[in-house]
This record gives sequence, C-alpha cells and structure tokens, in this order.
Amino acid sequence: MQYMLLIYAQEGGWDDIPADAQEAELAKWWAYSEEMSKAGVMVAGDALQPTATATSLQQRDGQVLVTDGPFAETKEALGGYYLLNVETLDDAIHWAKKCPAVGYGTVELRPVVVFER
Repeated sequence: MQYMLLIYAQEGGWDDIPADAQEAELAKWWAYSEEMSKAGVMVAGDALQPTATATSLQQRDGQVLVTDGPFAETKEALGGYYLLNVETLDDAIHWAKKCPAVGYGTVELRPVVVFER
C-alpha cells in the first residue's frame, strides 16, 4: 500500500538560523531519507518551495482563473512530502514518527488511491 506523508510547518525563519544549526537540521532529514530508502519504503520525496512561489488554478463560470499564491492561507504550510510503499498504516505511522518535522510541525499520512483502468 502507498501512503503520502505530508509535512506541514510554519514558513520562514530558515535564514535567521545560524549555519551550523541549519546543517544539523538538514543532517536529520538526510539521515531520515536514507533510512527509509535503505528499508525500501521510500518511493519519492521532496521539499517544496515556499507558498509565495505557488500558482493556483480554479475554474469558475467556464473560465480558468490563475492566481499567484497558495489556495488557502494557513498557519502551517505544506513544505514537502514522501511517498511511502508499506504494508500497513501501522508501518506508515512507524516511519512518520521518525520524521524530523514531528517535533515542530504536523505530519499527515494519507493512503494513495490506486485506480484500476
């Protein structure tokens, strides 16, 4: 079964963190990604650019509206994801608990729907 591990946290402040603290934080993420990769559960994963770089599209009255910025304003923004290939929700929870963002943000797990064609 596949699960999306969605990582939410407050944006900003990264540039205000000393370089050695940035390196230490990134080391946690590299180790986490490597552990999941070696375990064969990580299908993909990436960080996302800040919400200010987003472009949103909506169709209204037959017209597609293209706007700069995120779809919704929130305190925590989607900052990245991992796609996991695991046997059970408990397995996905096991990996989510190890995610560095659990300590300061929110980690959401969602099963991926696989459509039969």
